[in-house]
Amino acid sequence: MHILIIHQAFASLDEPGGTRHYELARYLAQRGHQVTVIASPVSYITGAASSFSGTNVEGVRVLRASVYSAHHRSFFHRMLAFFSFMLSSFWIGLGVKNVDVVWGTSPPIFQGVTAWALARLKGAKFLFEVRDLWPQFAIAVGVLRNGLLIRLSEWLERLLYRSADRIMVNSPGFVVHVQERGGKRVELIPNGADPAMFDPSNRGVNYRRVHHLEDRYVVMYAGAHGMSNDLEVVLEAARLLSDLPQVQIALVGDGKEKHALMAQAEAMGLSNVSFLPAVPKSGMPEVLAAADACIAILKPLEEYKTTYPNKVFDYMAAGRPVALAIDGVIRQVVDAAACGYFAQPGDERALADAIRKLAVHPQQSREMGLGGRSYLEQNFSRDRMAEKLVSLLEEVAGR
Repeated sequence: MHILIIHQAFASLDEPGGTRHYELARYLAQRGHQVTVIASPVSYITGAASSFSGTNVEGVRVLRASVYSAHHRSFFHRMLAFFSFMLSSFWIGLGVKNVDVVWGTSPPIFQGVTAWALARLKGAKFLFEVRDLWPQFAIAVGVLRNGLLIRLSEWLERLLYRSADRIMVNSPGFVVHVQERGGKRVELIPNGADPAMFDPSNRGVNYRRVHHLEDRYVVMYAGAHGMSNDLEVVLEAARLLSDLPQVQIALVGDGKEKHALMAQAEAMGLSNVSFLPAVPKSGMPEVLAAADACIAILKPLEEYKTTYPNKVFDYMAAGRPVALAIDGVIRQVVDAAACGYFAQPGDERALADAIRKLAVHPQQSREMGLGGRSYLEQNFSRDRMAEKLVSLLEEVAGR
């Protein structure tokens, strides 16, 4: 079976960003399937050139499509990047032969148009993956405001849902939304993590030494520094934790809000906050090993109650307890695993209290983290998700 994946933000283990699709593509290749990916030549997180193209050692063929690269500058520039990829990936996709399934993923939703068009032209099946509820999330955070653009985006969303031979969602919170807008055959293959990548006994000694964290209780946020991530609340929580000199909050990653956050932390005089560079997924085991606890946070929007953030599963795989400032379906996972404390989103005092409980009871927190890893191994390991994906693709392709 030949699967063609259209994914602008596709990232390998050697790049920052989510690697769900790389890991799943690698698994498909190991099972003997042919996998071709059309992706952007620049990292969506950092803007740097992507690390590989062609066929890598694990059998995943990656083709790079030209793209407008100034996507961090504004919403308008981001739209230019999305549309440029939609067109260039379609052109490259025309040259990919003998395709059985075209797998399009959203957001950005426009690459779903590419996947749908290529599938129809090639007589292949169209699998549409919904990773975020776009445009609903963009409307909720105020990025998409123009009434005409909203109506056009919602029309496009419904068109793709109705046109897909099968729809895959990565969170149970998305199922009803998709079905209400015309999606019929909706399959849940949730986010997860590969526990084999992480060693919970590793304490990240080298990483701590390099970043002067040796004697601290390190509470880490690892991920994008964007407008949805609400990291201003983390800075306010750090201010409230200044009476615990052993606690150091480490913000690892990059994004368009990072410079503003660094300036805000300096203006607040926060010596208990460290801004650390983004690392590729291959480096995340060592980074998370240096953490004693981790933070997952999003803005306090109803829409975000539907999400399964990747980072929470990585934290669990690393055996680290979570201070969770996200309500909804991911809270249900953390509660079921008993691997962290919930803090009401948008409430810096609640987040500070959650971190404080973790820091003042380190042994109990350590046990919570290990319990989270065990729960992930049983319910959300990447291999389990990959097996479900193989079955879905073979069914879609009629194999």
